[in-house]
Parts: sequence; structure tokens; C-alpha cells
Amino acid sequence: MKRSEINAIMREADAFIKRQGFYLPPFAYWTPSDWANKGEEVREIVDNALGWDITDFGKGNYAEFGLFLFTVRNGSPDNLKTGKGKIYAEKLMIVRERQKTPMHFHWNKIEDIINRGGGRFLLQLYNSTPEGELADTDVVVSVDGVKQTIPAGGKITLLPGESITLEQYMYHTFWAEGGQVLVGEVSAVNDDHHDNRFHAPIGRFPDVEEDEEPLHLLVNDYAKYYRP
Repeated sequence: MKRSEINAIMREADAFIKRQGFYLPPFAYWTPSDWANKGEEVREIVDNALGWDITDFGKGNYAEFGLFLFTVRNGSPDNLKTGKGKIYAEKLMIVRERQKTPMHFHWNKIEDIINRGGGRFLLQLYNSTPEGELADTDVVVSVDGVKQTIPAGGKITLLPGESITLEQYMYHTFWAEGGQVLVGEVSAVNDDHHDNRFHAPIGRFPDVEEDEEPLHLLVNDYAKYYRP
């Protein structure tokens, strides 16, 4: 992805988030020069990958296969072992109309996905086989605390205010219809480097072509710009 495209997505996303009545934390708006003056006091942001996360999954077509995310809060995977500290995470996502996130599941993370506003949010669900393939068994899922059973590959539609619980090893892909959707995610600790199992191998983070300066840093920029 070109940095100019990423910067434009950030501006559009920030405006859409505010229109939905949600506001990002102050660190969302730090510039690269701001980051150059940060020290150990921001280590939690860096170590737990809080912040902007925009990806085309290495496919080079963000409009068709892409996702905007912003991690508002997150703990460390080590916290899950001790049961101390933050053992939870919260993300915002923006899913554009008919923009798909590739089929995947999480080995460790259980998550609630919430339609926070906008259009209709659609998910297609499968169980996983022990070998990591798409199972042909019915999927049992909780939608706002109500159990539903759908066939393998069945779809769930969430309207604004509705939510779904996705358990471990539950394959899911999603997209929006009737307008883009602001999506919330409340989950156990998020680990995007080790806890995503995509059905078809893809890249989780984009390759960035630096055609202009970053507006704000992506989580995968921290190693380059943060020097405590």
C-alpha cells in the first residue's frame, strides 16, 4: 500500500468514527515527530501494539480485501498465563461495503464483534476440522446471548447494536452491506503475530511504499520511529 493511501484512509476513518459518536484516544494523533520525543512512558502502547492498523492482507486491493483497525487497549499474552494485568483487548474496525476480510480463526482469542453503527454487518461462519480445514458441521453461535445454530457456511447479519461471540477455532469472514460499518471488538488479549490462522496463507500486515510522510504511525511502524 502507498503511504498516501494509508494517510487518506486514516483521515476518512477518523471522520467516520466521530460521526458515529466515538472518539479515539490522544495517542492516535501523535505525529512521527511526536514519537521521536517519547520515552519509556509509552512502552505499553508499543509492546501491546495499540493504535492504527490498516491492511490489504498483502493482496494490493484494499477496496476488495482490506480492513481498518484501531486497537484502543490490549494486554500482553504473558498476562493470560499469570491471570494478572490486562487480559482483555478492545478494537475498532471499519468495514467498507463489500470489502472482505479473509477467512480465519483464532487459536486462543475469544471475541465479541459488535455493529456499532452504519450499515449491515455480515459474517460467514464455519467450524474448523482438526486439520484446519472448513468443517461441514453446523455452527452453534451466540448472538447477543441467544444461541443460534446455522449450517456450515451460513451467514449471520448484525444490525447496529447487535453483536456475536466468536469462539476459538471458529472460522469467519465478514463484510458490510448498505454502507460501511463501525465495528467494535471486545476480546481476550489480542496477538496478531501468533494467533491468526488464515484458511489461505496471506500477509497480515501490508508492505508500505513510502510516497509521502506518515500522518500517524501504524503499529508496524513503531520499530522504525520509536527510539526510547
